[in-house]
Amino acid sequence: MKTVVISLGGSLIVPDKIDYDFINNFKDLIFKFKNIKFVIVTGGGRVAREYINGLRKEGLSQKMQSLIGIAVTRLNARFMSNFFKSDVCNTIIPNSLKDIKNLLLKNRIVFCGGLRYQEDNTSDGTAAQVANYLKCEFVNMTNVKGLYNKDPRKYRDAKFIKEINFNDFYKMINKIKYEAGQHFVLDQNAAKIIKENKIKTVIIGRDLKNFENYLKGKEFIGTIIC
Repeated sequence: MKTVVISLGGSLIVPDKIDYDFINNFKDLIFKFKNIKFVIVTGGGRVAREYINGLRKEGLSQKMQSLIGIAVTRLNARFMSNFFKSDVCNTIIPNSLKDIKNLLLKNRIVFCGGLRYQEDNTSDGTAAQVANYLKCEFVNMTNVKGLYNKDPRKYRDAKFIKEINFNDFYKMINKIKYEAGQHFVLDQNAAKIIKENKIKTVIIGRDLKNFENYLKGKEFIGTIIC
């Protein structure tokens, strides 16, 4: 059975408060594709950034900031796994790549957050590692429709990038200095993993009909990194 790894942005789960309509419709869509197994890696979003910023102001280390961020991603994973609770979704939150693979043997849907502390890594990097470990598709679902040459929320003239190669994307992301809780379509570690292992990656927005088109192999709006 085909497997898809989804990095689900925390901003989609809890933008300001839990987005019940979005996650309920997301659940219905995931359940609809009975011929696909999903590993859904949840991000920390705004909640994680609030905690991280508080620690940053107090001068705590980046490692401690990251550990707090990981804890929030795992909380979001536990929330989502219980929200999805059914005979095809496991509610155990894995701690390792091996755990994820073993859980997939008996479950069609597995949720996870950050697995362990790694320098300069976010939940996107974890999702890229999972996709590489399982040798499967990698989709990053975020709150913008794909990759732009600059932040479309700040610049009205930002240009959408429909397709980009691994090397050019890696150069683009490495112009940004990493910090815990950073908010970009993918982190530096994820970019390195997909480049080195040639993992086809799709960046897509929150439009679930558009995401359904992708899963069906139809035309969709998003960015392909290949």
